[in-house]
Amino acid sequence: MQKFPHIYQAEAVAGPEGAVDILSPGLKAIATTSPPEFGGPEGNWSPETLLVASVADCFILTFRAIARASKLEWIDLDVEAEGKLEKDVKLTRFTAFHIRAKLRIPATMRIEKARLLLEKAEVNCLITNSMTAQVHMDTKVERVSD
Repeated sequence: MQKFPHIYQAEAVAGPEGAVDILSPGLKAIATTSPPEFGGPEGNWSPETLLVASVADCFILTFRAIARASKLEWIDLDVEAEGKLEKDVKLTRFTAFHIRAKLRIPATMRIEKARLLLEKAEVNCLITNSMTAQVHMDTKVERVSD
């Protein structure tokens, strides 16, 4: 791992109409639009869906690192994230995120240890730690026989 601080770069390019292209050095461009809730077309990524996807993605990557350091063997992790966008008098912002994590582990692993590591991942996710929204998590751990 590199020393802190880490600097991340992204660029957005658009004309008066149509999709916004999101770019970052060395990565494929992603086309985004306003979500349907704000009058955008169906079937495109939006800043809102990218943020919610970032929560789910960061959770898995954080869990992966914690599980590796803790020597927990696991099969797969399915994380569903839901963000609640609300408008108050002055601002429209995400006020809450709900994470549903389903972890499958080998039958030889302890469910209690797996749950503890899922909780550690939620506490240490840098994306949710960077926001003021509340985070709620539900977990399900399932042992899988060979």
